[in-house]
Amino acid sequence: MHNLDLSPFYRSSVGFDRLFSLLDDHAPQEANSFPSYNIERTGDDTYRISMAVAGFGADDIVIETKENAISVKGAKSTSQTEQKREFLHRGIAERSFERRFQLADHVEVLSADLKNGLLHIDLVRELPESKRPRKIAIGSTDANETKTIDSDVKN
Repeated sequence: MHNLDLSPFYRSSVGFDRLFSLLDDHAPQEANSFPSYNIERTGDDTYRISMAVAGFGADDIVIETKENAISVKGAKSTSQTEQKREFLHRGIAERSFERRFQLADHVEVLSADLKNGLLHIDLVRELPESKRPRKIAIGSTDANETKTIDSDVKN
């Protein structure tokens, strides 16, 4: 496996720390395919992460958000009756898992729902008012008249 050394970029650039951290975090690692998941766009600014978590209940799953990341952890609690079961074939994986997703700026978790073995996490991107596009009115003024938008000067 090849490792990407980004240290020369750290020494010669300013303000790209987050980009390099994202590249480090998403470097190819061992393929962990459990649990299976989908990421879909459900609208212009809405998204949904769906994870196949058969055998897990709502009490077995923890969803946490921190900064621009969401972490989904699952740990199956073993009860006395489950320890006594004898499996002839075990095809449903009930092992612990942790899956992390990087979120873009201003993406927030709206809700989470567990139904029919699928965990659905709904996300929305809400830009603050200062980041939203706005229209600027174009006005024409006479050559002698100047239009003041904001001024601290008192006449």
